[in-house]
Amino acid sequence: MEENRLTPPCRAVVVGGSSGSIEVLLHLLPALAPRVPLVMIIVLHRKNSSDSTLLDILALKSALPLREVEDKDPIQPGNIYLAPADYHLLLEKQQLFSLDDSEKVNFSRPSLDVTFESAAEVYGPALVGILLSGANSDGTNGLTAIKKAGGVTVAQLPETAQAGYMPQYAILHTVVDHILDVAGLIRFLNSLE
Repeated sequence: MEENRLTPPCRAVVVGGSSGSIEVLLHLLPALAPRVPLVMIIVLHRKNSSDSTLLDILALKSALPLREVEDKDPIQPGNIYLAPADYHLLLEKQQLFSLDDSEKVNFSRPSLDVTFESAAEVYGPALVGILLSGANSDGTNGLTAIKKAGGVTVAQLPETAQAGYMPQYAILHTVVDHILDVAGLIRFLNSLE
């Protein structure tokens, strides 16, 4: 029996990162197979700004439609969503996004933990959480929530990260199913069904 038959197919991938993670995304996004019928949500620690440069750069690199989330946007498979600056990004069971400007978590808004935990509630075992380069512990509690919900957890190989603290902290403090360099992340994402 195939291993994939024992677990539900992936319906969503949530990717979080901070310092050094944009460089990873610039390699990862153009390499994604355009056939991937799932939702990808990207949450990055970023400055509070209305500057659309980051969105424009990432969208140019992606074969899949990529856009910044607005409050109450529907969550649609086959799309990549970027969390806006200075809002926590939450997912609702009705397949909608919601934005929240409550207190910072781990000195960050958007917080990776907030989005990862929210996504775990909505997608459960059909969720993959990926933690990239960064310099604080945000994302570890979120990966723990994803794992408890039956999802798959992934961390960037710390030695390949510009700021290895974030993935290393997760590896030491929660269950990480896969520890991958950028090439491994690309292969992993393109293998999802």
